[in-house]
Amino acid sequence: MKKELSNSFQTAAKSMSAALTILKEKGGSMPSHQLMDEVGKRVKFTPWELELTSRGGIRWQNVYHFSSVDYVKAGYLVKKNSIWYITQEGEVAITKYNPEELHLIAQKAYRQWRNENVKVDDNDDDVEGVEESKETIINLEELEEKALTGIQEHIRKKNPYEFQDLVAALLRAMDYHTPFVAPRGKDGGVDVIAYVDPLGAKTPRIKVQVKHYPDNPIGVKEIRSLVGILRDGDIGLFVTSGTFSPAAKQEAITSKEYVKLIDGDEFITLWQQYYAKMTDEDKNLLPLKRIAFLGSNE
Repeated sequence: MKKELSNSFQTAAKSMSAALTILKEKGGSMPSHQLMDEVGKRVKFTPWELELTSRGGIRWQNVYHFSSVDYVKAGYLVKKNSIWYITQEGEVAITKYNPEELHLIAQKAYRQWRNENVKVDDNDDDVEGVEESKETIINLEELEEKALTGIQEHIRKKNPYEFQDLVAALLRAMDYHTPFVAPRGKDGGVDVIAYVDPLGAKTPRIKVQVKHYPDNPIGVKEIRSLVGILRDGDIGLFVTSGTFSPAAKQEAITSKEYVKLIDGDEFITLWQQYYAKMTDEDKNLLPLKRIAFLGSNE
């Protein structure tokens, strides 16, 4: 048992160190499943680590998921909507500590959180209690990831005009007025126009470009096209069902005109956030069902 725990420690240390390093290299965030794939390619795992466990799943992946909770409690990692983000503290930590030192610090942070929030035996040998607490967290994360994957697949199956309608519905839920949603055919570069008042007399007036590209990142050219149609009193909004290239993000930041970018993950987050404010007709474009879990204020 002690040897297995020692092996698990090494597995957790090297896999989580690799995960944080990859996150830093990739700009700070990645979908959790893509990150795990990258860790699997980068780290050389032993035959023991590659075995299937009695609980199901590959051993290193199970250890990786469980130990990630430690890094969240240590403030090195943030998980949101199945996206993992490295924090500034995490970036500093991977340059300051070796993998084993980093994992010891993360474990200590988790034990402190557990002692303050979870009623289990404080005995360090109470492995079952530790795993039970972590398993609750991991199970919830897995449910959230499955839910997100289902929403993503539903959006993927939409055609470009249906996705455009989703964007207009979201803007209405955010208290904007959408007098213009482009019909099928050429739209002159504007897919949706949104006003802050019913008449469009007040600024800002939002010109929206919508691209249903779930598999291809939006590039600089598309951002520049949106900027080119902005006039006084306009701001630009670019919404994609996929992602933006780093160059496209930089182009939006440095543009003389204000341009807001919303990628597929942020769109889903906003849809969930404003869903309750939608009309029944708009809800039916992408219906959600809420399930409540017992939680905490942590």
